[in-house]
This record gives sequence, structure tokens and C-alpha cells, in this order.
Amino acid sequence: MRPWDVLLEATAGLRYRRLRAALSALGIAVGAAAVVGVVAIPASAQAALLDQLGRGGNLLTVATGQTFNGTPVPLPRTAPSMLRRIDGVHAVAPVAVINGASVRRTSAIPAHDTNGLALMAADPSLVGTLNLTMTRGRFTDAATGRYPAVVLGAAAARALGISALTPQTQVHIAPAGGRGGRYAVVLGVLAPVPLAPELDTGVLLGTTAATELFGYDGNPSRIYLRADPDRVTAVWSVLAATTNPANPGQVTVGQPSDLLLARTSAHTALTGLAIGLGAVAMLVGGVGVANVMVVSVTERRTEIGIRRALGATRATIAMVFLAEATMLCLLGAVAGALAGIAATVGYTAFSGIPAVLPIAPLATALGAAVLIGLIAGSYPAVHAARLSPAEALRHT
Repeated sequence: MRPWDVLLEATAGLRYRRLRAALSALGIAVGAAAVVGVVAIPASAQAALLDQLGRGGNLLTVATGQTFNGTPVPLPRTAPSMLRRIDGVHAVAPVAVINGASVRRTSAIPAHDTNGLALMAADPSLVGTLNLTMTRGRFTDAATGRYPAVVLGAAAARALGISALTPQTQVHIAPAGGRGGRYAVVLGVLAPVPLAPELDTGVLLGTTAATELFGYDGNPSRIYLRADPDRVTAVWSVLAATTNPANPGQVTVGQPSDLLLARTSAHTALTGLAIGLGAVAMLVGGVGVANVMVVSVTERRTEIGIRRALGATRATIAMVFLAEATMLCLLGAVAGALAGIAATVGYTAFSGIPAVLPIAPLATALGAAVLIGLIAGSYPAVHAARLSPAEALRHT
């Protein structure tokens, strides 16, 4: 038989047993979908992280440090203006956590039920320094920063149950102890900030209003600054001494892009584990295909006997069953790969990140399916080829 005839015979075997073929290919499809999905989805997330890393590689932070006995050391009030004088720094934005202050949906909620939210005094320069985006509303400016008006981080909005903004949307802010609080209008809601995750649980108040309502003294607890990309290292080396010349060791200097690198490494480790699980699923599917092919040989003994009696060689019989098993696995892999691609596109569309479909997992899934088909069909093919015409026709 010519190779084309072998493929036609293998296809006919699958068509006559559609339900069995579909069920046996399902295991291969699940494994292939897992391999494609668990590689493509993290690859899409990793591409988004690397894009953020490129945009945040020149972002540096200066935060409060601690003494040897663990006492927090506030940053000097002059720190922001001193940092702006560093050659290579082109944007500085301070924020300050108002210690003990509470943020609640209403004053009826107990003051100790804070949901882990932090009230912060924030300067309007924070938007440009961190490239913040708003999902709803707007950020505070010089005008609104004088009044009790706040901007919520993404996680803070969820914790407070605020999904839409109206002129009447308010939250209750109060100093330590919960007395003397008042309601503040919610101006806007921030999108998640990967480079500054502490802002996600923050409630940002203008510095003027923070001074009048909470006695904010102007000492920042964290300062974000942007440096020229080619001078990041030089700027980083002088930040501590410039921020607090008297005690530079009590200043914490960081680079948020390091956090993104750590997240990328974590994605890579989890991807390896998921690929292993997908490979196991494909192997289990291969065992199912082998079992179906063994049953198929038993049921088709009469057919094998007739073919052998008409002159078919053992090699021809083996090739038909081997091709049938391989096509079964390949069809399952194609269906699984398409399902994995659909899952990736759906996930990225929901998450708002660009979809990345690496060619390697697609080729790996299809190649593994062909290999599993060859292995799974080997024993049934050899068993069918060894049947003599007389022995096969005895079962008619």
C-alpha cells in the first residue's frame, strides 16, 4: 500500500468509531491545552511585567528607616527639595502615611475596623512621577487638595465597596481614636500600581487638607523619584546621604523594578511546574489511546485476516494501526492547542494585557502528540501484524 492509502485506511478506522476516538483523544487534548495555556498565559503576563520593568527601571524610592531598637525614623521635611537638586533626578513625589488615621465607609463602622487601609498625604506630582492612571474620576490637584477629598487605590476601592462614583460618593476619615472625623468626597479611583503596590491599599488626601485636618507636619514617609535612565546607579548611590545627611544609615533606598524581576522569576518557576502537569496529562491520554488501539485490534481480527489473505504484508498492517494511533493523538493535540489558545486570548482580554502565543509550546504539544501516538500504537500494531490469516479468520 502507498503511504496515502495507509492514511486513508487509518482515517476510515477513526470515522467508523467516532465516539471512541473522541473520548480517547480527549486525554491528549487536555494535556495539550494545559501545555499551551500554562506557557502562553504566563508568557503574556511576563511580557506585561517586562514592559512595566522597562517603564519603571528608572524609578527609585526613599523610605523611612529604623534605629537599632526598631524605632521608625521619619524622613526630614527638607528631603524632597534636597533630592530634586541631585543631578539626573527629574521628578520627585513625596507621600506620608498619617499614623493612626482610619478610613471607613461610614462613621457607623467601628474605628478599629480599618480593612488594612492607610490614609496618606499625597502631592499632585505623584501622578506624573509614577505614571498613574485613573479607572474612574480624577486625581487631587492644587485646588481640591485644600478640601476633604480623597483618591482611592484599587484595592481600597474594593475593600470599601465603591464600584461607581457620584457627587455623593463619600468615605469617613478620622484621626487616631476615631473622634473628630468627617466625611470626604471620593474624587477618583486609581488603577493598580505594580511599581508601588502600597498605593493600592492607600487613600490619598491632599497635603493641605492633611495639614489642616490631621496636623500633618510635612515629614514624608516615602519619596518616589525618577532619574535619567543612564544615571540610575549614580543617583541611587547618593540618595541616602542626600535624604538624611546626619543619619544616612536610617534611610531605606529601593528600586521597585527589582520586585518585578522577582515576580518574573516566580512566573517562570510556576510555568515549569504546570508544564510538568500537562506532560503527565498527555502521558495518561497516551495510555488511553494504547488501550483503545488494543481493543480495536481485537475487534478487527476478521478484517486483519481478510487483508492478510488478500496479500497485505505484516508491515502494511502495522503501518495502518500505527498511523491510526498517531492521527488520533495528533487530532487531540490540535484540539487541545486551539483550546489553550482560546483560553489565553480570553484571559489576556479580561486582564487587559497583550496576548503572547509562543511558537515553542505549540510545536512541543504537536510533536509530543506524534511521539505519544507512535509509542501508544507500537504494541497494538506489532500485535496485529503478527496475526496469521488463518488465526485471524478463525474468529469470524
